[in-house]
Amino acid sequence: MRRVLLPHAISDDPAPAGGVLREYAGQSMGTSWSVRLVAAPAAACDHLQDGLQQQLDSIVAQMSHWEAESDLGRFNRAAAESWQLLPPAFFDVLSYAMGVARDSGGAYDPCAGSLVNLWGFGPYGRFDQPDFVPPSADEVTVARAQLAARPVQLERNGRRALQPGGVQLDLSAVAKGYSVDRLSWYLKTQGFAHHLVEVGGELRGAGVKPDGQPWWVMLEQVTDIAPGVAAPDELVLALHGLAVATSGDYRRYFEIHGQRYSHTIDPRSGMPIANDLASVTVVHAQCMAADAWSTALTVLGSRDGLQLAELQGLAARFVVRQADGSFTEYLSSHLRSMLDE
Repeated sequence: MRRVLLPHAISDDPAPAGGVLREYAGQSMGTSWSVRLVAAPAAACDHLQDGLQQQLDSIVAQMSHWEAESDLGRFNRAAAESWQLLPPAFFDVLSYAMGVARDSGGAYDPCAGSLVNLWGFGPYGRFDQPDFVPPSADEVTVARAQLAARPVQLERNGRRALQPGGVQLDLSAVAKGYSVDRLSWYLKTQGFAHHLVEVGGELRGAGVKPDGQPWWVMLEQVTDIAPGVAAPDELVLALHGLAVATSGDYRRYFEIHGQRYSHTIDPRSGMPIANDLASVTVVHAQCMAADAWSTALTVLGSRDGLQLAELQGLAARFVVRQADGSFTEYLSSHLRSMLDE
């Protein structure tokens, strides 16, 4: 079954007369990116490929936990009790992420990189290395205690952050969404208001296609479906002034002795999540917000996650995996209000 989601607000700004579709693509952040845009017939577009890549390269240089010489890498190595001046974009993304950490009761925490690293999902000590061993309960307890005892502090006026000692920032659950927003912003500054941006499966659409249709996208589907089990219903979204991000238990994980370990870590317990959620999708005006909140809601699980989505006014879809392998879907009231029924 296929259902349609429509935005609450529709802009009447038409695509350029005689506009043509142009496409750009590349690699960044360990994944691919792509852009489709509507350009007037005589529009100068030759600079866009390099311009888009430069935007992404700038984000990597600031926020990558894989690049040792990134601004984030330097913060993670900074001396205890030292205040670090952060570039504007880095500061804004970290500030937003810490706000989601607060509002989610710690279900998401950009300061919990040490836990991510312990479980083999960071830049070193990877789970896919032959000598990897999952952390012991004592190691997890120590990492959680250090995280609680040494909080990062932000100083907005000076655009500084306090490295309390040993904190490992990890913005992987928000930087990709921010990069989508950044590319959309860049295209608008270049005069291309009608576009669809995608980075690693996260998307944001603005305006319409040359034929006046919105950018239609299908919400990401669960992939590991048992034989004979019906897939969740397809939801198609008119991505017009909206962004969408999905977190799922099928994306990244490892198995040892039949035990499956998700790449999504619950900072409150220090353990990979083990709830009933197959995926959580969030639709939002900002992709950074959709990215961060989809992670937080995934950690919370279907019941608490849906409750928080209602409190926060989030448009969210929860796909729950039942014991028999089948799926049940729950929609927040804000997302349900977008259904074309």
